[in-house]
Amino acid sequence: MQFKELPSVKEQIMKCVRCGKCRSVCPVFAEIRNETAAPRGHVFMVEMLRDSKVEASQLLYDRLSNCLMCETCSANCPSGIEVHKLNAAARSYIYKYYPNSTKDMIFDTMWTNPGLMQKTIMMMRGAQKTGMQFLARSIGFTKYLPGDMSKAERILTDIPSRSARHLLAEGYRSIGERKYTVGYFLGCATNLLNPQVAVAAVDVLIRNGCDVIIPSDNKCCGLPHLANGKMDTAQELAIHNVKTFNNYQFDYIITDCASCSSALDPKSMQFLLGGTKDEDDAQKFAGKIMDLNRFLIEILDIKLPANENASPIKITYHDPCHLANAQGIKAAPRELLKRIPGVELVEMKDANRCCGGSGTYSVTHYDLSMQILDHKMHNAMETGASKIATCCPSCMMQLRHGIKRENWNAEVVHPVELICESYKGL
Repeated sequence: MQFKELPSVKEQIMKCVRCGKCRSVCPVFAEIRNETAAPRGHVFMVEMLRDSKVEASQLLYDRLSNCLMCETCSANCPSGIEVHKLNAAARSYIYKYYPNSTKDMIFDTMWTNPGLMQKTIMMMRGAQKTGMQFLARSIGFTKYLPGDMSKAERILTDIPSRSARHLLAEGYRSIGERKYTVGYFLGCATNLLNPQVAVAAVDVLIRNGCDVIIPSDNKCCGLPHLANGKMDTAQELAIHNVKTFNNYQFDYIITDCASCSSALDPKSMQFLLGGTKDEDDAQKFAGKIMDLNRFLIEILDIKLPANENASPIKITYHDPCHLANAQGIKAAPRELLKRIPGVELVEMKDANRCCGGSGTYSVTHYDLSMQILDHKMHNAMETGASKIATCCPSCMMQLRHGIKRENWNAEVVHPVELICESYKGL
């Protein structure tokens, strides 16, 4: 479907009453204080682009790309405008006129090929372990990297030696009576950068009556592509994943990644594949998608055994935007943490304020991303917690970088890791 015919572009813009509520909650506008960075300003830009009052240009793309796609504005809009969808559609439309060969290589070639992506990440790990990354940084070579990469390369550190794919089998039987058969959608960042989260998720699921199948050929959820003007590629990835998972008779399809569950839910599938021949299959697939935290609380209602020897630990929780704003899931992760013996949950101020990571945003907009992160770190450190729990690999990476920048003695974890540790500590 063409840009100007998309329902979000054709119908939603007229809903905007120019109230400015979106400006008051936008983390980017809070830093830039310019209408071109405000969600309302982006709605104006998309409207003018749709009505041919402005032409597609690199400048327009750059202004739209200041948006984090955190959906804070969409979640708080009194008129129900999904600003992030307008923005994504406009970026994709403009990108066709101003393509970028580097982006094409990353998002069309590497990020659509799990094997190639694995090799790329392992090459980066090799550069870290051999000291090449440090050497390149020391002699100033990294300053020649494109865009903000010269600064952002510091974010990706301590790459694991083995991916979750190498640590896990394709299928697991439940321990005890089987309640459900679930598909596990293994996201790119969990697989390559946080394999311990995947191992913990499978362990907790099989302990609680689930047969778990991890399809070997699932690909990226497509959210990074959508954020970078590659809607066509995001659609291709969605179709691939729909067909892959629909080949199984799953009761639910579970993912530990907030970005993945957001990108794969019914609203997102309708945005990507609505009106196509794949629409019905996509909705069948999306109807089974569920965030891991919500599944453990609302479906399995897991109860952790009491443990008098559990060490007391103070934890604070950060709401990933794609969980809290996009899916309205705030209570389940907190309830999980409260059920873990020894855990004291201490809420930070503005827990649902974006951390500035937002997938590739910290790479493309490093300085602005760090300004947003500074607020988050201040609020987290005020709690006196020794761990920050969150449910998005992008947030985990960003928060770990923030901890290093602040020289703070703390750790970032996914709630399911703590649950797994609780079971093994009995």
